[in-house]
Amino acid sequence: MLSPVAVRSIFRWPNQRCALCRLPLRDGDHYWCQHCLTSLPTPPYCRRCGATTLESVSHCGYCLRQPPSWDRLVRLGEYGFPLNRLVQQYKFQGKFWLRQPLAGLLAEQITEPAPLLLPVPLHPWRRLIRGFNQSALLADALAEITGSESDHRVLQRTQWARPQHQLSRKARLQNLRQAFILNNNRVWPDHVAIVDDVVTTGSTVSVLSQLLRKQQVARIDVYCLAFTPHDR
Repeated sequence: MLSPVAVRSIFRWPNQRCALCRLPLRDGDHYWCQHCLTSLPTPPYCRRCGATTLESVSHCGYCLRQPPSWDRLVRLGEYGFPLNRLVQQYKFQGKFWLRQPLAGLLAEQITEPAPLLLPVPLHPWRRLIRGFNQSALLADALAEITGSESDHRVLQRTQWARPQHQLSRKARLQNLRQAFILNNNRVWPDHVAIVDDVVTTGSTVSVLSQLLRKQQVARIDVYCLAFTPHDR
């Protein structure tokens, strides 16, 4: 596992100004100044479901009552300023280069990298409209840092659906029913991670985790940039 210094040194921001506040960078800064970097919303959270907690815990009360389909969730922070701005720039404004520094920060939180990374797939039409799959680019950048394999072909989305961020948890589950298929043309490792940019209700990664469980995958992690707090 690479050290945080080594991770950040892999990707160097050619511009000499912070990507967020636009102030000049100091020696040793990459992409963001130290002020913006320390302002990222990183409260403690449950390592099982990803929900924000008063202190970091392996399981929260909700997980004990209703465990999620996956085993561990690693996140960079909450979906709040300035992290949400970075995610929006990356996802909707075509700033593809942000995948590299964001993946570098996320990799610092991953203590046991999964040997296989599976990005959440987009429907082919949505990918055509957007021009890229943000989760796939993030998985590739993470794989470069951790030495894992990133496979875009395993999980496929077969049904067009309304954007998930517009729906409630119940509507999301209905929206995702039979939306994905799994291309089972490979040997499965015991440890697999699903990679997504933002986890809101967990409906998408839950459905994908259930598909992987059918392949007898022993441990399923979720790696995401941001987690959106929600009422349960």
